[in-house]
Amino acid sequence: MSSELVRLTIDGNAVQVPTGTTIAKAAERVGIRIPTLCYHPYLSVPGACRVCIVDVRDIGHHMAACSTEVWEGMEVVTNTPVLRQARRDIVELILDNHPRDCQTCERDGNCELQNLAYALGVRERLFEGQRKDYPCDTRGVAVVREPNKCILCGRCIRMCAEVQNVHNLSQHGRGFRTVVTPAHGAGMDESVCIQCGQCVAVCPTAALLEQSHTERVWKALADPDLHVVVQTAPAIRATLAEGFGAPPGRATTGRMVAALRLLGFDVVFDTVFGADLTIVEEAHELLTRLKAGGPLPMLTSCSPAWINYLEKFYPQLIPHASTCRSPMTMTSVLTRTYYAEQRGLRPEQIYMVAVMPCVAKKYEAARPEHRDAQGRPYTDAVLTTRELIWMLKAAGIDLWALDNVDLSAYPNEHFDAPLGIATGAGTIFGATGGVTEATLRTAAVQLTGDPQARVEFRETRGVPGLREFDVTLGDRTLHVGIANGTGNASELLELVVRGERTFHVLEMMACPGGCVGGAGQPYPPRALRSHLDSLLQLRAETLYELDGQSEHRRSHENPAVRTLYREYLGQPGSPKAHELLHTHYRAQLPRGIA
Repeated sequence: MSSELVRLTIDGNAVQVPTGTTIAKAAERVGIRIPTLCYHPYLSVPGACRVCIVDVRDIGHHMAACSTEVWEGMEVVTNTPVLRQARRDIVELILDNHPRDCQTCERDGNCELQNLAYALGVRERLFEGQRKDYPCDTRGVAVVREPNKCILCGRCIRMCAEVQNVHNLSQHGRGFRTVVTPAHGAGMDESVCIQCGQCVAVCPTAALLEQSHTERVWKALADPDLHVVVQTAPAIRATLAEGFGAPPGRATTGRMVAALRLLGFDVVFDTVFGADLTIVEEAHELLTRLKAGGPLPMLTSCSPAWINYLEKFYPQLIPHASTCRSPMTMTSVLTRTYYAEQRGLRPEQIYMVAVMPCVAKKYEAARPEHRDAQGRPYTDAVLTTRELIWMLKAAGIDLWALDNVDLSAYPNEHFDAPLGIATGAGTIFGATGGVTEATLRTAAVQLTGDPQARVEFRETRGVPGLREFDVTLGDRTLHVGIANGTGNASELLELVVRGERTFHVLEMMACPGGCVGGAGQPYPPRALRSHLDSLLQLRAETLYELDGQSEHRRSHENPAVRTLYREYLGQPGSPKAHELLHTHYRAQLPRGIA
């Protein structure tokens, strides 16, 4: 955007903005928020829904504020009786081809269409006629598609194509029969979908949702014969409070553990323990590859949607992926083996629940590679952050209130040993660059021989989707690449495939910003929907603050991890460690996991 300033007036208020600024962005400068529906800050601007129409002097028709750039001397009017009526008519037309089930809809109270209708004063349905009548597609392991709630805003299509570079969704049919679906009406699992769920994250209604596991968890909690264990991903502690009205960036680790106990879980483990274990194994794997000369670059393997993307779009690079299971699955495997043996439990007595910021973790849990010899999944159910928020509210557990609440009712509690002891290194897994920084912390000690080697690698940090840099550890210099969003990942992978760049480590996260921007996280509050990078930065900073407060900040210093190796696994990379903590990947045709 140019630094040259343009002067204009908006509703009589003078404003100066850089050349290239849209009317909608300029209006925000004077405190006017023009309603939008198809607009999303990460995506191209089609100006399709026309909810944001405004009047401009000497222009004989309404103009879309989200896509029209300002010019010198422009005079904009955003609020007249005609504009208000036109916007209301547009929303009424959308509503009258929309299901009338707001009270039972999963997005009730957090639906952009519902909120917009309220703000514009839509109080009745004026247009009657034929309605869409498509079946709900519940075939997906991770993503459910409800076409009747789709308003054809195109956000999901643009997110899938422009940010994720998957191009799985498109509009099929014409006119009244237009529907958004994978090619040929295939189910999500039978398509090229990578299960990232970012289509769910940007959908303004409930046309796309995660496959709910809440009922199966309620059932398990009510079964006295089951030992119900829950683990929580690093990013959850930085976002859970948002679902209870807290501003972004509030850590709730202790309250979260207390709330999970009140919900009825027998044991609360920390996926950060699994992250620490992942780093110990991954650092050993990296050092082994460096000594053996490859295969390099080593690709991280913690993000299941990224692995799905690799298998479907870059299968030739599968040998470069770390064979480490994800922290979630490592924690689940050890719960059913190491922990079960310690407690004298049979694996089938344990019901393993994971709370994740990620829709794709539901897909990961269902993969055949993550089942035991009897065919049982290591992880029985995966709850997104949103699902856990709903379960806590359903149980009457108020994690956070901005009013004067006696928080002593929810005292800080600690995770259970042994799989609840963690370090700061594992905590930062939730932010893009965190896996790389944690790996470098352990690798630095091993490459330099200095137990007090460098701890912080700030060059790994930040929301931008692409970074590459050199880092020197001892007498070795590593070239590192970091990407979040699979579209950004493809840019780095293309450099590798074409032989244009030599990397030693590539960290890939499927979701923008990493796990803090996972598709299962709370929907952004309205005030931050146009400032998502700021929201992601606040969440990430919370994790870095927790890291800085940790007693141990290198994964290999975790005392529970050391005990695990000494008593159970042997050495990093040992045969038993490979059996339990490592896996394999395969090229996939777009026909799902069956």
